[in-house]
Amino acid sequence: MSIFKKMVQATAGIALMATVAAAPQIAEAKTTIRVQSVISAKADEVVMLKNFAQDVSDLTSGEVVIEVLPAGAVVGVKETLDAVDKGLVEGGFAWTHYWSGKHPAAMLFGSPVAGAGVGIDNIAFISWFQFGGGKELYEELWKEMGMNVKGFMLQPVGPEALGWFKEPINSMADFRKYRFRTPPGIPGQTYKDIGVASVAMGGGDILPALEKGTIDAAEWCCPKPDSVFGFQKVLKHYYLQGLHQVVVNADLYINGDVYNSLTDLQKKALEVAANASLSKAMSYRIYENGKALKKLVEEDGVILHDTPADYFPAYMGAAKAALEKNAAENPFFAKVWQSQKDFAAIAVPYWAGSQASNAALGKAFADSIKKK
Repeated sequence: MSIFKKMVQATAGIALMATVAAAPQIAEAKTTIRVQSVISAKADEVVMLKNFAQDVSDLTSGEVVIEVLPAGAVVGVKETLDAVDKGLVEGGFAWTHYWSGKHPAAMLFGSPVAGAGVGIDNIAFISWFQFGGGKELYEELWKEMGMNVKGFMLQPVGPEALGWFKEPINSMADFRKYRFRTPPGIPGQTYKDIGVASVAMGGGDILPALEKGTIDAAEWCCPKPDSVFGFQKVLKHYYLQGLHQVVVNADLYINGDVYNSLTDLQKKALEVAANASLSKAMSYRIYENGKALKKLVEEDGVILHDTPADYFPAYMGAAKAALEKNAAENPFFAKVWQSQKDFAAIAVPYWAGSQASNAALGKAFADSIKKK
């Protein structure tokens, strides 16, 4: 054997040993991000969150692992964002309007009341977020709040149902007779402003409160999540059309130091998986809510109604007043809302006009099913 061949074999052997020696280290080089949710592990939101986590794992070849923890696993639900900020847990999962107490503009990202008062629905909201400047303002939100957090919007839903009632409501006068569970913050306050006895409470407390008579009517989300909570066991009159949460987003929060420790490719994987989740969440919700509504009406004795006409101008007027008040009091709130208004002036006339055809088409088909 020539000296050259011996040198080649020796070099190859050294390279092979180096590769073998390094292999265990490469396999162990992974980042685990524990994400504490604010909702039950059985909820659809957690199902979709785990789907997102699988996408991240696949895109990073297992280098980034997202482990979903149930509500209260590390800290209380209300302390979730603070825990992420302090690094007590690497991630959190919630609706950003939960943190409106830290900054009123959080509502404009998590639950812009009445479509931000300018007709933005859940699909148009994603357009604003991705292409209308919303994402950049979302990054600014965490700085405004003083939070060491990187946020990702994952799960848009909406419009949420007006809610559940003991008896049919034919007008706002009927509506005002009931003690009504609402979301916290501006959406709930807006109900108070139009004379509804609004009571804010967590999702898990709603059914017990209905059973005890603490409240008489309630809203939570949409047919599937509502039926999981079991509202149909207590109330039978259901109204789909509501304005309080035309847009709602469930988001992922990652501790800033943890996020900055990731490679550029891993960060891109999170971004790509989050963008995919925005689409997947809407697709998942449409079908799941459709199946749930069919069961509610056909098997559970729920009666579906149209929302009274005088609700819409009453709520829209009060929502706009609340938005204007917050904009006058907080410069960043005003900045975000102005961005949404500027976007809506361009996008909503087109989108609303084209959607009218879709709505008419869908209603015609829905009416034909009823006749059968």
